[in-house]
Amino acid sequence: MRSIWKGALTFGLVNVPVKVYSATEDHDVPLHQVHAADGGRIRYQRICEIDGEVVPFADIDKAYDDGERTVVLTKDDIASLPAERSREIDVVEFVPSEQIDLLTLDRAYYLEPDSKSPKAYVLLRKTLEQTDRTAIVRFSLRQKTRLAALRVRGDVLVLQTLLWADEVREAAFSGLDEPVKISAKELELSASLVESFSNDFDPTAFTDEYQEELRTLIDAKLEKGDALDTSETFGRTEDAESGGEVIDLMAALRASVERSRAARGASDDAKEPSESAPEKKKPAKKASKAS
Repeated sequence: MRSIWKGALTFGLVNVPVKVYSATEDHDVPLHQVHAADGGRIRYQRICEIDGEVVPFADIDKAYDDGERTVVLTKDDIASLPAERSREIDVVEFVPSEQIDLLTLDRAYYLEPDSKSPKAYVLLRKTLEQTDRTAIVRFSLRQKTRLAALRVRGDVLVLQTLLWADEVREAAFSGLDEPVKISAKELELSASLVESFSNDFDPTAFTDEYQEELRTLIDAKLEKGDALDTSETFGRTEDAESGGEVIDLMAALRASVERSRAARGASDDAKEPSESAPEKKKPAKKASKAS
């Protein structure tokens, strides 16, 4: 990994030099646009509307237009902002971790200690673990002031940027204003359905099926070209039934619980031979009894 930012994490008079790294990466299949008629590559150019010339990215500045006047902001103008010059991640407060709304979480970054002694880094990490608190921090990155949650993941401090309060939409749906009566039996069946799907979360057990299928399609197209029959590649699949509104909720819950339990039982049965493989040496005993 390559660090994207260097600075210091500060809380009180404690200063923790750190390097910042992107914690996630995109593994989507890279695609570009082409002209459907002849396959020609579609490219975008930055063209000045005054002289019609293509402008290199290095010669582009930013501007603000209030409807009557336009003010141009050069790179030096933007670099002069005090927030842009700051190389500090300031801890604003420590809050109970459960108060962080998952809806507000945005990009994640790893923090690496950037000093000869990581003692201050480890001290902050252990303090967050012991107090079950999350640090709310503020810093500037890529020409924006960021609000972020500083938390612990394993032995590493993770910085997760947060959306600002006015960036989260309020959910106002009239359908939720009407009173709904839920019976005890419906709750019981619904809880049973949840239990039948219960498991420990293992993110490595899940894959991006769309990207896998896209790669399969590309490989098949490279081999057979436009003569490719996708039904041979993926098999013929019937259109999924449209999911209409459930009228009999109790019947749907019962059927769902039974189907889930049956699927779980079939899955367990499929695992049994491999799990009990060492005990499969019993025919020798039967032969000795017969003799």
